[in-house]
Amino acid sequence: MMSAYILAAGEEPNILLPEWPDLIWGSIAFVIVAFVMYKMAWPTFVRILDERRTQIDDGLSAAARAKEEMARDREILAEEVNEAHREAAHIRNQAKVNAADIIENAKKDAVVGAQRVSETAHRQLVADTEAAKRVLRTEVGALAIELAEKIVGAQALDPKVSEDIVDRFLDELEQQNNAASVSAKSREG
Repeated sequence: MMSAYILAAGEEPNILLPEWPDLIWGSIAFVIVAFVMYKMAWPTFVRILDERRTQIDDGLSAAARAKEEMARDREILAEEVNEAHREAAHIRNQAKVNAADIIENAKKDAVVGAQRVSETAHRQLVADTEAAKRVLRTEVGALAIELAEKIVGAQALDPKVSEDIVDRFLDELEQQNNAASVSAKSREG
């Protein structure tokens, strides 16, 4: 009705302002819907947002903890790698020192063993005949090479083991020389 009255007066209706009954009923309906939404939907909406915020916060804190743990693990790994490099360098240096000591000991043992073999061979060669001397020289040369191969091939860190090998070899050499002397004497006689 009012619209008819306003139109009759010659005024144009204002499209921004609704008529009073529409405004009152629309406002009441809006308040009812807003109240129902506030009482029913808003708590669920707030709970869902709180849960989501909690999940996001938990995820961020877990990511931060994981990042810190990864950084610690990287530091530990880097330290272990550095320690392994230092240990490897120490082992290489120690191996070089040990190799030099082993070579020096082997040279000394070889010189001592060669001197023993030489002295034994010299005493035996003087006692035998000229023919036996040539045969024994050939055998002593072969045996000296074999002794050097045994010393170098069966070399241990303990010089006592090398001395035992040399002693056994010299015993075998004396037995072989005695057998050769006996056979040479039996041929002459």
